Amino acid sequence: MWSLLLWVARRRTGVGPGDQAFGHARDQAALLFGFGFVCVVETVGMSYLLGPWPVLHAVVLVLDVYTVLFVVGLHAASVTRPHTLSGDALRLRQAAHVDLRIPLERIASASYDLKFTHDKKEDGVLNLPVGSQTSLTLTLAEPVVSVGLLGGTREVHTVRCHADDARALLRAVTRARTALSPPPGRPA
Repeated sequence: MWSLLLWVARRRTGVGPGDQAFGHARDQAALLFGFGFVCVVETVGMSYLLGPWPVLHAVVLVLDVYTVLFVVGLHAASVTRPHTLSGDALRLRQAAHVDLRIPLERIASASYDLKFTHDKKEDGVLNLPVGSQTSLTLTLAEPVVSVGLLGGTREVHTVRCHADDARALLRAVTRARTALSPPPGRPA
């Protein structure tokens, strides 16, 4: 619900000064707003059907309003928590439940790789799809620890994520990785 307030105030969280932000909510917006619309229609229908029972009507109305706020809050969480790239790390996020910091020196390769299906049982692979798709694959030289929603941890060596402008994120990551490695010396 905090994300709703941030969204209304047009603020983002976790974007520091000098960080580049890359959104990842655009491709899920239509789905979530469509689902929200269906929830609003259901709220109106239930209000009509439960009119003769005021106590039940009040309980269902509270639940329906909370559901609509929750659906809009899911989208707001993605909008207010973009992926960020700083001088030393790439921070990948998915709504309010995934926040993975990858030091740039651990990224062995990055590529544009549009995928619509993901094997959930792949060991060492973290998929962060938006609208069931990922568009960027990061292969890591050393694994990083991913913390799940309920606090479980696992090491990942490959991360697939989505960004609204995946090619711009790829270019920015490539530039940042190149800036970390010193240029080769001149031949004698």
